Amino acid sequence: MKPINSHNYSIYFKKSGYDKLNELILKNKYSKIFVLVDENTEANCLNIFKSQFINQFTLIIIDSGEKNKNLATCTKVWNFLNKNNADRKSILINLGGGVITDMGGFIASTYKRGVDFINIPTTLLSIVDASVGSKTGINYDSLKNQIGTFSDPKLVIIDDKYLDSLDDRNKISGYAEIFKHSLISGNLFDELISDSITLYNDKIIHNSIKVKNEIVKKDREESNIRKYLNFGHTIGHAIESLKMGTNNELLHGEAIASGLIIELYISHLTLGFPLEKVELCTKHINNLFPKIKLTDNEIIKLYQLMKFDKKNYKNNTNFVLLKDVGRCATDQTARKDSIDAGINYYLNN
Repeated sequence: MKPINSHNYSIYFKKSGYDKLNELILKNKYSKIFVLVDENTEANCLNIFKSQFINQFTLIIIDSGEKNKNLATCTKVWNFLNKNNADRKSILINLGGGVITDMGGFIASTYKRGVDFINIPTTLLSIVDASVGSKTGINYDSLKNQIGTFSDPKLVIIDDKYLDSLDDRNKISGYAEIFKHSLISGNLFDELISDSITLYNDKIIHNSIKVKNEIVKKDREESNIRKYLNFGHTIGHAIESLKMGTNNELLHGEAIASGLIIELYISHLTLGFPLEKVELCTKHINNLFPKIKLTDNEIIKLYQLMKFDKKNYKNNTNFVLLKDVGRCATDQTARKDSIDAGINYYLNN
């Protein structure tokens, strides 16, 4: 597959990515090379990486999961870097899912005011979403990605060999972002909506990354059309935060899948998105994702959590809504009765 060029870096696929990585390390003569993993990627992905990487490195292992995507974990890694004589000519290679690439990028972009980093995503979700687009971040006070920076990796490597270690739940979770990209762009929408079996292949992955990258290149810091990428996330992030740290904790894609259905229905009520397409998308998503239960008290808490969404302005909860597939509208406010109707539609369909 051809590389995809972003702002100041490129996204390479399979062997060509490792060739570029080894070339970069040789050219820049880094003083120290660190590789950040969690216990899962250490067990399932590190050997694949070692088979392609020709240089010595120091391994940093952190605990997995959204609950550890926080300042406490960052502090541990910064302390480790200090104790192991990292300097501004060091490089951090982030090998893992979205938690690793989001947090690793944040750690690198702030350590000594910024050291170089590489993203090698190992989950479907991080391949098509978290590792592309220059956003880094951590959670704060149980709220998603409240602290972060815009910072570019030196390069991104996409290698679907890492996906062989994923269970079905994690593969399906990643598909939520793939389907979202088809909704906001129209690309591959008809192909995806008619097939609930094929979650990904080279064509689907390349298209999904390309959709996000083309938007990011036009609006890196989310002042305009990059907000399109937040479709399904105003409510989806609130649901994810609501369940975080509970016995019913959700994967990111599971929460976003519910957000897509709710915000599609709100789009229907607010902007006239065709109801038959809402129903078609609902059936498609429900065939793949488990239904999330929400009590009346949890729905009240959702409204409180939505107040912290990063798209909000002057105390208004802002949505990205769709007029139709491939036709987005940013900075949309929705009446409470429309939001209630969207949540009820999701819970009962």
